[in-house]
Amino acid sequence: MTSGVDRSRSGRLAFSRRDFLGHTATGLGGVALAWLLHRDAARTGEADTGSRAPHFPPKAKRVVQIFCPGGVSHVDTFDYKPDLEKFDGQELSGKGKIDTFFGQPGRLLKSPFQFAQHGQCGQWVSDLFPNLGECVDDLTFLQAMVAKSSNHTPAAFQMNTGFTMNGFPCMGAWVSYGLGTVNQDLPAFVVLPDPRGLPAGGAINWTAGFLAAENQGVAFRTSGDPIPDLFPAKDDAPAARRAVADLLTKMDRDFAAADPGDSALAARVRSYELAARMQVSIPESLSLAKETEATKKLYGLDAPVTEGFGRNCLLARRLLERGVRFVQLIHGGAFGSPRINWDAHEDVVDNHTKQAVILDKPVAGLLKDLKARGLLDDTLVLWTTEFGRTPFTQGVGAKGRDHHPLVFTCWMAGAGLKKGFRHGSSDEVGYQPAEDATSIYDFHATILHLLGLDHKRLTFYHNGIRRRLTDVHGEVIDKVLA
Repeated sequence: MTSGVDRSRSGRLAFSRRDFLGHTATGLGGVALAWLLHRDAARTGEADTGSRAPHFPPKAKRVVQIFCPGGVSHVDTFDYKPDLEKFDGQELSGKGKIDTFFGQPGRLLKSPFQFAQHGQCGQWVSDLFPNLGECVDDLTFLQAMVAKSSNHTPAAFQMNTGFTMNGFPCMGAWVSYGLGTVNQDLPAFVVLPDPRGLPAGGAINWTAGFLAAENQGVAFRTSGDPIPDLFPAKDDAPAARRAVADLLTKMDRDFAAADPGDSALAARVRSYELAARMQVSIPESLSLAKETEATKKLYGLDAPVTEGFGRNCLLARRLLERGVRFVQLIHGGAFGSPRINWDAHEDVVDNHTKQAVILDKPVAGLLKDLKARGLLDDTLVLWTTEFGRTPFTQGVGAKGRDHHPLVFTCWMAGAGLKKGFRHGSSDEVGYQPAEDATSIYDFHATILHLLGLDHKRLTFYHNGIRRRLTDVHGEVIDKVLA
């Protein structure tokens, strides 16, 4: 990779290859065969493997991001505040602090959950996460995270793309763009949505934005066929498929002749090529038949409440070890009633208890499994959310907490990080940062650094601006690096 160089594709099409694919009587089955041959050529050095060199030697080779829509309350999970117990029910005042929700005065609310110190590092964790409490010596906590928006959609966009507006590439797309793919038979970037439903905005959460379409996250369904329309319909006649392929070949040629250098068609062709290869790779990658019962139990597949998300966490491990560069696990769906995310407006006890029991064991199982297999040494695990929640209630006598972007907690684990380490802190009641405030730009810059990428040099020229994940901000958080 060269500094500041636009890595957009040339748009060239290999029509001799498309001719072969277009005249195959067995449709995508023939495409799969052709690309098995192409894969063999790649392994003998006759074709590009798709992997690209980082700026400098990386600590991490792959990333798994657990994203929790809705806003997890830091003061009820990982940021213990004894003063909330001391001042429970009192008004919050001083230092420019406010304690109102749409004009309704609230009162400080002590955490209804019990906290205890865990591990050699002594990290405080609430009883919402008993299994994650066992993993704290492998975690790196960022306890003074700051977001720019208190609204769900812009805050989710910023955590995932660096911007509060839509249309910008998400982190997984940037990593795919910067480093390419390791396994030609699988996408570089895979998304595993919550089995209960998609998050607000759906696919916009894993968009490639203005990057090439091949960098967009490939979302796997959690029931039925993991990827819709991957395999041809059983009742399609070979002659009909051949006729369609012939027509597409002609259209490809006409388009390429009329629009030389356009990369959109090349990206679409590559997506079909990948789909063909996935016909062979996906069934094996997503099959749990060879996983032991002990492993399945570790992820919570033996209990109905954790089975769905636990399966996703186990699939994430399988995809990572097969060369997928970036896996995004989403825990939480769209907003509505009843809530299936972390948006605890009405009752923080009811909401967070329901969400935590689904997440705790599977994520702890993923951490333990990665560590046992030696994968945590070169894998980066991220646990993220939109923002935190207020240390006060939404009105007098209320039981819920409002959105709070001023300070919240995320954690990381794995390659190149100080283990059992806390960076930054919030004030005495968890209202705002007290030390080492950390922006999402800093967070993203650090993630790219661990992958061997300089966030200032990983750029893409778009609409007259050389864009990057961190916009014009961000510094690597050196204090968390091992």
